[in-house]
Amino acid sequence: QVQLVESGGGLVQAGGSLRLSCVASGRTFSTYAVGWFRQAPGKQREFVAGISWSGDSTFVTDSVKDRFAISRDNAKNTVYLQMNSLKPEDTAVYVCAADTTANHWKFNYWGQGTQVTVSS
Repeated sequence: QVQLVESGGGLVQAGGSLRLSCVASGRTFSTYAVGWFRQAPGKQREFVAGISWSGDSTFVTDSVKDRFAISRDNAKNTVYLQMNSLKPEDTAVYVCAADTTANHWKFNYWGQGTQVTVSS
């Protein structure tokens, strides 16, 4: 079992930055990959970024690759999503997910999400 709690969302002006945090508990944190998804109203959920258990392998979707970065601190059981140069279209609920299946980016535990709102 894995429990995930996100924080760091909020209201920010376009061009601003936010850093989201996902704190995990339960299963040993350094044994599984973690990802960030987002879902905007009326849109499908989008896989934004992922990081392997060691942090050696990362994925960031093309649409935000130049602005977002994912990292993890296994000593703190935390994964971060650094978001820079935010745009109104980044507005969404951002959800952290854990992949304990050992299959590439197959997430089976989910947090509740944190709202990010970017004003123009």
